[in-house]
Amino acid sequence: MKFQSRRICRQLSLFLFSAFLFSTSGCQSKYPDLGLGMYLYRDTRDLVRFVYDASLVLQNEGIQGIDQFRDNRTKYTTPDYYLYIYSLDGTNLFHGGMPELEGKNLLDVTDKNGKQITKLILRAIENPNNRHGWVHYTWWEPGKFYPVPKSSCHFKVTSIDGKDFFIGGGIDYPHEEKEFIRIIVDDAVERINREGASAISSIADPFSEYNYRDVRVFVFQADGTALISPVVNKQFQKRNIVDCVDEAGHRPFEKALKRLNEKEATWEVFLAKSRYQRGLIKKSLYLRKAFLDGKLVYVGAVTDLPQPP
Repeated sequence: MKFQSRRICRQLSLFLFSAFLFSTSGCQSKYPDLGLGMYLYRDTRDLVRFVYDASLVLQNEGIQGIDQFRDNRTKYTTPDYYLYIYSLDGTNLFHGGMPELEGKNLLDVTDKNGKQITKLILRAIENPNNRHGWVHYTWWEPGKFYPVPKSSCHFKVTSIDGKDFFIGGGIDYPHEEKEFIRIIVDDAVERINREGASAISSIADPFSEYNYRDVRVFVFQADGTALISPVVNKQFQKRNIVDCVDEAGHRPFEKALKRLNEKEATWEVFLAKSRYQRGLIKKSLYLRKAFLDGKLVYVGAVTDLPQPP
Protein backbone atom coordinates (compact mmCIF):
# COMPACT_ATOMS: atom_id res chain seq x y z
CA MET A 1 0.00 0.00 0.00
CA LYS A 2 2.82 2.39 0.92
CA PHE A 3 4.63 1.50 -2.31
CA GLN A 4 1.51 2.30 -4.33
CA SER A 5 1.11 5.65 -2.54
CA ARG A 6 4.70 6.57 -3.28
CA ARG A 7 4.21 5.64 -6.94
CA ILE A 8 1.09 7.81 -7.17
CA CYS A 9 2.98 10.72 -5.60
CA ARG A 10 5.83 10.31 -8.07
CA GLN A 11 3.39 10.21 -10.99
CA LEU A 12 1.61 13.33 -9.71
CA SER A 13 4.92 15.16 -9.25
CA LEU A 14 5.98 14.20 -12.77
CA PHE A 15 2.68 15.42 -14.17
CA LEU A 16 2.92 18.78 -12.37
CA PHE A 17 6.53 19.24 -13.46
CA SER A 18 5.63 18.44 -17.08
CA ALA A 19 2.73 20.90 -16.93
CA PHE A 20 5.10 23.55 -15.57
CA LEU A 21 7.59 22.96 -18.39
CA PHE A 22 4.82 23.11 -20.97
CA SER A 23 3.40 26.34 -19.63
CA THR A 24 6.86 27.91 -19.33
CA SER A 25 7.92 26.92 -22.82
CA GLY A 26 4.63 28.15 -24.21
CA CYS A 27 5.14 31.52 -22.56
CA GLN A 28 8.73 31.79 -23.72
CA SER A 29 7.92 30.83 -27.32
CA LYS A 30 5.98 34.06 -27.70
CA TYR A 31 9.21 35.99 -27.10
CA PRO A 32 11.91 33.90 -28.84
CA ASP A 33 14.18 36.83 -29.70
CA LEU A 34 13.48 39.19 -26.83
CA GLY A 35 16.48 38.06 -24.77
CA LEU A 36 15.00 37.78 -21.29
CA GLY A 37 17.42 35.15 -20.02
CA MET A 38 19.82 37.71 -18.54
CA TYR A 39 17.25 38.90 -15.99
CA LEU A 40 17.01 37.23 -12.60
CA TYR A 41 13.72 38.76 -11.48
CA ARG A 42 10.24 38.01 -12.78
CA ASP A 43 9.19 41.65 -12.34
CA THR A 44 11.90 42.75 -14.77
CA ARG A 45 10.94 40.16 -17.38
CA ASP A 46 7.24 40.99 -17.06
CA LEU A 47 7.92 44.69 -17.59
CA VAL A 48 9.95 44.07 -20.76
CA ARG A 49 7.19 41.85 -22.15
CA PHE A 50 4.56 44.47 -21.26
CA VAL A 51 6.39 47.25 -23.12
CA TYR A 52 7.34 45.01 -26.04
CA ASP A 53 3.74 43.86 -26.60
CA ALA A 54 2.62 47.49 -26.66
CA SER A 55 5.42 48.39 -29.08
CA LEU A 56 3.98 45.90 -31.59
CA VAL A 57 0.61 47.66 -31.44
CA LEU A 58 2.29 51.01 -32.09
CA GLN A 59 4.41 49.54 -34.87
CA ASN A 60 1.38 48.10 -36.68
CA GLU A 61 -1.10 50.92 -36.04
CA GLY A 62 1.16 53.98 -36.20
CA ILE A 63 0.06 57.37 -34.94
CA GLN A 64 -3.58 56.29 -35.27
CA GLY A 65 -2.90 53.64 -32.64
CA ILE A 66 -2.43 56.32 -29.97
CA ASP A 67 -6.21 56.55 -29.68
CA GLN A 68 -6.32 52.82 -28.97
CA PHE A 69 -3.99 53.32 -26.00
CA ARG A 70 -6.06 56.23 -24.71
CA ASP A 71 -9.34 54.31 -25.11
CA ASN A 72 -7.85 51.37 -23.17
CA ARG A 73 -5.90 53.33 -20.58
CA THR A 74 -6.60 50.87 -17.77
CA LYS A 75 -5.03 48.07 -19.81
CA TYR A 76 -1.77 49.99 -19.95
CA THR A 77 -1.82 51.15 -16.34
CA THR A 78 -1.31 48.45 -13.72
CA PRO A 79 -0.55 48.60 -9.97
CA ASP A 80 3.08 47.82 -10.83
CA TYR A 81 3.81 49.95 -13.90
CA TYR A 82 2.29 52.01 -16.69
CA LEU A 83 3.06 52.70 -20.33
CA TYR A 84 4.14 55.94 -22.03
CA ILE A 85 4.86 56.93 -25.64
CA TYR A 86 6.94 59.84 -26.96
CA SER A 87 7.94 61.20 -30.34
CA LEU A 88 11.70 61.52 -30.73
CA ASP A 89 11.57 65.29 -30.21
CA GLY A 90 10.51 64.63 -26.60
CA THR A 91 6.76 65.26 -26.95
CA ASN A 92 4.61 62.97 -24.83
CA LEU A 93 1.83 61.34 -26.86
CA PHE A 94 0.43 58.94 -24.28
CA HIS A 95 1.01 58.54 -20.55
CA GLY A 96 -0.79 55.78 -18.71
CA GLY A 97 0.03 57.10 -15.26
CA MET A 98 -0.10 60.88 -15.77
CA PRO A 99 -2.42 61.86 -18.65
CA GLU A 100 -1.83 65.54 -17.84
CA LEU A 101 1.62 65.20 -19.46
CA GLU A 102 0.18 64.30 -22.87
CA GLY A 103 0.98 66.89 -25.53
CA LYS A 104 3.83 68.42 -23.53
CA ASN A 105 7.46 68.44 -24.65
CA LEU A 106 9.64 66.91 -21.93
CA LEU A 107 12.94 66.84 -23.80
CA ASP A 108 14.69 68.91 -21.12
CA VAL A 109 12.96 67.47 -18.06
CA THR A 110 15.32 66.56 -15.20
CA ASP A 111 14.81 64.56 -12.04
CA LYS A 112 15.70 65.84 -8.57
CA ASN A 113 19.31 64.74 -9.08
CA GLY A 114 19.68 66.66 -12.34
CA LYS A 115 19.44 63.68 -14.69
CA GLN A 116 18.01 64.62 -18.10
CA ILE A 117 15.62 61.69 -18.33
CA THR A 118 14.36 62.01 -21.90
CA LYS A 119 17.83 62.62 -23.31
CA LEU A 120 19.15 59.59 -21.43
CA ILE A 121 16.34 57.52 -22.98
CA LEU A 122 17.14 58.76 -26.48
CA ARG A 123 20.75 57.63 -26.00
CA ALA A 124 19.72 54.32 -24.46
CA ILE A 125 17.47 53.25 -27.36
CA GLU A 126 20.39 53.75 -29.78
CA ASN A 127 22.93 51.90 -27.60
CA PRO A 128 23.61 48.31 -28.81
CA ASN A 129 24.89 47.41 -25.31
CA ASN A 130 21.50 48.34 -23.87
CA ARG A 131 19.15 46.00 -25.70
CA HIS A 132 16.02 47.02 -23.81
CA GLY A 133 16.86 50.70 -23.39
CA TRP A 134 17.21 50.76 -19.60
CA VAL A 135 17.38 54.13 -17.86
CA HIS A 136 17.54 54.72 -14.08
CA TYR A 137 16.31 57.90 -12.44
CA THR A 138 14.01 59.35 -9.78
CA TRP A 139 10.31 59.97 -10.47
CA TRP A 140 7.09 59.92 -8.48
CA GLU A 141 4.17 57.54 -8.29
CA PRO A 142 0.89 58.85 -9.76
CA GLY A 143 -1.03 60.63 -7.04
CA LYS A 144 1.93 60.65 -4.63
CA PHE A 145 4.18 63.58 -3.74
CA TYR A 146 7.54 62.03 -2.83
CA PRO A 147 10.35 60.85 -5.14
CA VAL A 148 10.99 57.16 -5.73
CA PRO A 149 13.81 55.32 -7.51
CA LYS A 150 12.78 54.01 -10.91
CA SER A 151 14.19 51.79 -13.65
CA SER A 152 12.49 51.91 -17.04
CA CYS A 153 12.92 49.95 -20.26
CA HIS A 154 12.26 51.36 -23.73
CA PHE A 155 11.96 50.36 -27.37
CA LYS A 156 12.41 52.56 -30.41
CA VAL A 157 9.52 51.98 -32.81
CA THR A 158 9.23 52.84 -36.49
CA SER A 159 5.54 52.54 -37.28
CA ILE A 160 3.87 51.31 -40.43
CA ASP A 161 3.35 54.93 -41.51
CA GLY A 162 7.08 55.65 -41.19
CA LYS A 163 7.01 57.67 -37.96
CA ASP A 164 9.53 57.13 -35.15
CA PHE A 165 8.64 56.88 -31.46
CA PHE A 166 9.95 55.48 -28.24
CA ILE A 167 7.71 53.52 -25.93
CA GLY A 168 8.52 52.65 -22.34
CA GLY A 169 7.46 51.66 -18.86
CA GLY A 170 9.19 51.49 -15.51
CA ILE A 171 9.28 49.85 -12.10
CA ASP A 172 9.31 51.85 -8.87
CA TYR A 173 11.73 50.58 -6.21
CA PRO A 174 13.25 48.17 -8.75
CA HIS A 175 15.30 45.10 -7.98
CA GLU A 176 18.96 45.66 -8.83
CA GLU A 177 19.61 43.38 -11.78
CA LYS A 178 23.20 42.42 -12.55
CA GLU A 179 22.37 43.19 -16.18
CA PHE A 180 21.99 46.88 -15.30
CA ILE A 181 25.65 47.26 -14.35
CA ARG A 182 26.78 44.97 -17.18
CA ILE A 183 25.23 47.46 -19.61
CA ILE A 184 26.95 50.55 -18.25
CA VAL A 185 30.35 48.93 -17.66
CA ASP A 186 30.47 47.39 -21.14
CA ASP A 187 29.48 50.72 -22.62
CA ALA A 188 32.14 52.55 -20.59
CA VAL A 189 34.79 50.07 -21.79
CA GLU A 190 33.88 50.67 -25.43
CA ARG A 191 33.92 54.41 -24.86
CA ILE A 192 37.39 54.34 -23.25
CA ASN A 193 38.76 52.12 -26.02
CA ARG A 194 37.33 54.48 -28.62
CA GLU A 195 37.82 57.94 -27.10
CA GLY A 196 40.77 57.53 -24.74
CA ALA A 197 41.29 60.00 -21.89
CA SER A 198 38.43 62.25 -23.03
CA ALA A 199 35.96 59.52 -21.99
CA ILE A 200 36.92 59.72 -18.31
CA SER A 201 35.11 62.98 -17.52
CA SER A 202 31.95 61.78 -19.30
CA ILE A 203 31.90 58.52 -17.34
CA ALA A 204 32.55 60.34 -14.05
CA ASP A 205 29.71 62.83 -14.69
CA PRO A 206 27.15 62.28 -11.89
CA PHE A 207 24.32 63.18 -14.30
CA SER A 208 25.30 60.49 -16.81
CA GLU A 209 23.96 56.98 -17.32
CA TYR A 210 27.12 55.64 -15.65
CA ASN A 211 25.92 56.80 -12.23
CA TYR A 212 22.58 55.94 -10.64
CA ARG A 213 21.30 55.23 -7.13
CA ASP A 214 24.25 53.64 -5.26
CA VAL A 215 25.96 52.48 -8.47
CA ARG A 216 28.95 54.21 -10.00
CA VAL A 217 31.24 53.08 -12.81
CA PHE A 218 34.86 53.39 -11.68
CA VAL A 219 38.18 53.06 -13.47
CA PHE A 220 41.61 52.21 -12.07
CA GLN A 221 45.05 51.51 -13.44
CA ALA A 222 47.03 48.27 -13.18
CA ASP A 223 48.83 49.55 -10.05
CA GLY A 224 45.46 50.11 -8.32
CA THR A 225 45.43 53.90 -8.68
CA ALA A 226 41.91 55.19 -9.35
CA LEU A 227 41.13 57.33 -12.37
CA ILE A 228 37.49 57.38 -11.31
CA SER A 229 37.03 56.40 -7.68
CA PRO A 230 34.07 54.18 -6.70
CA VAL A 231 33.49 56.48 -3.71
CA VAL A 232 34.80 60.04 -4.09
CA ASN A 233 35.51 62.45 -6.91
CA LYS A 234 39.06 63.77 -6.88
CA GLN A 235 40.29 63.30 -3.33
CA PHE A 236 42.21 60.23 -2.23
CA GLN A 237 42.64 58.99 -5.80
CA LYS A 238 46.02 57.50 -4.89
CA ARG A 239 44.47 54.80 -2.71
CA ASN A 240 45.20 51.32 -4.06
CA ILE A 241 41.83 49.75 -4.87
CA VAL A 242 43.32 46.28 -5.34
CA ASP A 243 44.29 46.14 -1.64
CA CYS A 244 40.72 46.78 -0.44
CA VAL A 245 39.07 44.02 1.63
CA ASP A 246 35.43 43.18 2.30
CA GLU A 247 33.78 42.61 5.69
CA ALA A 248 35.08 39.03 5.81
CA GLY A 249 38.65 40.01 4.95
CA HIS A 250 38.45 38.81 1.35
CA ARG A 251 40.08 40.75 -1.48
CA PRO A 252 37.48 40.84 -4.30
CA PHE A 253 39.53 43.11 -6.58
CA GLU A 254 42.62 40.99 -6.22
CA LYS A 255 40.62 37.86 -7.08
CA ALA A 256 38.96 39.57 -10.02
CA LEU A 257 42.30 40.68 -11.49
CA LYS A 258 43.59 37.12 -11.37
CA ARG A 259 40.54 35.95 -13.29
CA LEU A 260 41.05 38.71 -15.84
CA ASN A 261 44.42 37.23 -16.74
CA GLU A 262 42.44 34.66 -18.72
CA LYS A 263 39.25 36.51 -19.72
CA GLU A 264 37.94 39.93 -20.71
CA ALA A 265 35.30 40.26 -17.99
CA THR A 266 34.50 38.69 -14.63
CA TRP A 267 32.04 38.72 -11.72
CA GLU A 268 33.10 38.58 -8.08
CA VAL A 269 30.91 38.30 -4.96
CA PHE A 270 31.87 39.94 -1.67
CA LEU A 271 30.29 40.82 1.69
CA ALA A 272 29.28 44.28 2.88
CA LYS A 273 27.28 45.95 5.62
CA SER A 274 23.73 47.12 4.94
CA ARG A 275 21.94 50.15 6.32
CA TYR A 276 18.62 48.31 5.96
CA GLN A 277 19.24 45.10 7.89
CA ARG A 278 21.49 43.51 10.46
CA GLY A 279 24.20 41.17 9.32
CA LEU A 280 26.17 41.20 6.12
CA ILE A 281 24.78 41.19 2.60
CA LYS A 282 26.28 40.01 -0.67
CA LYS A 283 27.38 42.42 -3.37
CA SER A 284 28.35 41.79 -7.01
CA LEU A 285 31.45 43.30 -8.58
CA TYR A 286 31.59 43.33 -12.38
CA LEU A 287 35.04 44.11 -13.78
CA ARG A 288 36.42 44.40 -17.31
CA LYS A 289 39.67 45.27 -19.03
CA ALA A 290 40.00 48.31 -21.27
CA PHE A 291 42.84 50.18 -22.95
CA LEU A 292 43.20 53.87 -22.26
CA ASP A 293 45.53 55.38 -24.86
CA GLY A 294 47.25 52.01 -25.15
CA LYS A 295 47.59 51.38 -21.40
CA LEU A 296 45.67 48.65 -19.57
CA VAL A 297 42.99 49.88 -17.16
CA TYR A 298 40.13 48.18 -15.36
CA VAL A 299 36.52 49.32 -15.48
CA GLY A 300 33.86 48.11 -13.05
CA ALA A 301 30.79 48.71 -10.93
CA VAL A 302 29.18 47.17 -7.84
CA THR A 303 25.54 46.37 -7.16
CA ASP A 304 23.49 44.30 -4.74
CA LEU A 305 23.58 40.60 -5.48
CA PRO A 306 20.08 39.68 -6.69
CA GLN A 307 17.98 37.78 -4.20
CA PRO A 308 15.74 34.84 -5.19
CA PRO A 309 12.83 36.15 -7.32
